[in-house]
Amino acid sequence: MDHRLAGLLRLLELERLEVNIFRGESRDIGSPQVYGGQVLGQALQAAYATVEGGRVVHSLHAYFLRRGDFNAPIVYFVDRSRDGHSFTSRRVTAIQHGEQIFNCSASFQLPEAGFEHQLPMPQVPPPEDLPESPLPGSEFLAGLSPRLRELVHERPIELRAVPASATATQAGAPRQYLWIRTVDRLPDDDRLHRCLLAYASDFHLLGTALAGHEHSIAQGTLMIASIDHVMWFHRPARMDEWLLYAADSPSASGARGFARGSLFTRAGVLVVSTAQEGLVRVLPPAGA
Repeated sequence: MDHRLAGLLRLLELERLEVNIFRGESRDIGSPQVYGGQVLGQALQAAYATVEGGRVVHSLHAYFLRRGDFNAPIVYFVDRSRDGHSFTSRRVTAIQHGEQIFNCSASFQLPEAGFEHQLPMPQVPPPEDLPESPLPGSEFLAGLSPRLRELVHERPIELRAVPASATATQAGAPRQYLWIRTVDRLPDDDRLHRCLLAYASDFHLLGTALAGHEHSIAQGTLMIASIDHVMWFHRPARMDEWLLYAADSPSASGARGFARGSLFTRAGVLVVSTAQEGLVRVLPPAGA
């Protein structure tokens, strides 16, 4: 397996300290704080470790409370809220330096049949026609040390952004399209793929709320931070096969940006829906 992907899988492995208490390590990817997707993936892994009976996660609702410190481990406390006949509920709290940095609720369900419908996938160029893309929001790289730039580029997930000129985008909400997949094949483990989907789901959303505005991360004029993050897992998916991440931002107001996303397989199957609101604050000019 590619060493970058193997490193990510090790990152998602948690040490069990007690029946419902787990500890995870952090990784420096060149950002000022722990990457939010890491905490999402590890928290979901912790919740899964307390769920039995073949139940799969179908929804995840999370809040980012404080910046995580990638120089320190994160401890995850799992509250076994409910074990029902069809559904299981878990609440996970992440602790660093004695303070909550994150919490989430996750719901798991026994697979069962029901009605089926979905929205169609947007028509975009296939990933083979697009170049490898820099990490969304990584415009700040120019100001980082060579070592930190190397850490960002050593990523285990391929990204191929669809240029706006290649889509039939109509006037309305800002939109972005991104193809994603891991750099190597993965085991046939549905839980692992869902945890990796959680990890990757934070790449693309909040930056969509900046599209069409005069400010950018590269200018250093914004304070940006995720506030909450929601995922709905509709159908199984593999993270080692291309997925289209389609995102739009219906609204920005009150120094907050809101974005929502849909993940589709190459065959056009909608597998995950996401939503996120984050702080998007314009900083005063230097010296003001």
